[in-house]
Amino acid sequence: MSNRDQLLQAMATPGRCTDRQMEQLIEALEQEEPADLADSRAPLAGVWELRWSSSSLPYLMVAPWLENLQVLRPELGRGMNLLRPAGPLAGLTAIGVEASLEVVGNQRVNVSFQKGGWLGPRLGDQRLQLFRRVQQSTPAWLDMTVLDQELRVCRGNAGTLFALKRRPDLRSEDFLPDL
Repeated sequence: MSNRDQLLQAMATPGRCTDRQMEQLIEALEQEEPADLADSRAPLAGVWELRWSSSSLPYLMVAPWLENLQVLRPELGRGMNLLRPAGPLAGLTAIGVEASLEVVGNQRVNVSFQKGGWLGPRLGDQRLQLFRRVQQSTPAWLDMTVLDQELRVCRGNAGTLFALKRRPDLRSEDFLPDL
């Protein structure tokens, strides 16, 4: 089985691999299939679900009752981190942080957080939301190290390693509409 398939299988079953095993799979995959945003940015766009993180922060851990999503619309220079309950309540409420994005090179995406707050349910073609501006004290970035239509691995400026899986059942436009 390929390193990619092993990683996807481990991401589907949290706890199947130790953190060290996950890191080893990711490091091998980064060597085998390095991302190149200069070649194609198209796979970056969409809704991604965090399936593993090297962080011990509670909001960066995978839990069965929580969806930790990242919505990316690089063609608009926009993105959003989103935490919402899993299951039938997922569409009713969420906490989100919206950011501006800038692809700068073969793997790096600069992130500037703009506003954060609460997202409520949809009413017609509008989503209820209460956001306020946030002050970002330091520059943030993500290096996309593996990227295809199903899998994304990235390393953050604070040293955290992330493994995400595309959510084809969710549309980025539903969270970040055109301005």
